[in-house]
Amino acid sequence: MTEFVFMLTHNDSTVADAVDVLDGLTESGLSYIGFKDVGPPPPVLAEIASRAHDAGMEVMLEIVSTDVDSEVRSLRAAKEIGVDWVLGGTQAEAGVAVLDGTGIRYCPFPGRIEGHPSVLRGTHEEIVDHARRLGATRGVYGLDLLAYRHETLDPLELTRDVVSAIDGPVIVAGSVATLGQIDGIRDAGAWGFTIGGAIFEGLLPGGDTVAGQVAAVLEAAGGAGAALEG
Repeated sequence: MTEFVFMLTHNDSTVADAVDVLDGLTESGLSYIGFKDVGPPPPVLAEIASRAHDAGMEVMLEIVSTDVDSEVRSLRAAKEIGVDWVLGGTQAEAGVAVLDGTGIRYCPFPGRIEGHPSVLRGTHEEIVDHARRLGATRGVYGLDLLAYRHETLDPLELTRDVVSAIDGPVIVAGSVATLGQIDGIRDAGAWGFTIGGAIFEGLLPGGDTVAGQVAAVLEAAGGAGAALEG
């Protein structure tokens, strides 16, 4: 089984009606919900986090800002929003410092990240080496890997090697849009994966509703899982 994180996002931004979408998923069996630091302001994200917690979900904020100052502001906002995990971002030193002592699980991006929507750059060896160094950093809980956002590398080979390089969880994020990809991600050993835009575009099985597609992805992932211990 691999964990499914439903992102209330499209094109690397939190959707404007994220609260309403979440309200339709409180009985879905989802264990994890997420959103980006681009889109609605922190008070709206805090409302989403509160409602998700009331429904028994853990909440993930993924940082996709492209400048250092915005990333640091998002790291600081994560504490006020009340998330359980912070994914992404490239300023690992700042992330560790800001989140120290909060209990928030921090999973930055390995590799070189460019643009918005984010893309992954670097050779296979460079990304795996960076993953290994991040994974050995105090305060880094796991990694957020944009495996399907690299133009040339084999995403599953990259995932397998990153999983092998660290002790913590690896979450495959970005451009996951098929059940075949989910099967491959599970076989590669990733702890979990995120899907957002593909569901809002209706690309997955389960009919023409978000709830139906979420249910289909949960089934493909092996069902809603319990929260990771530790």
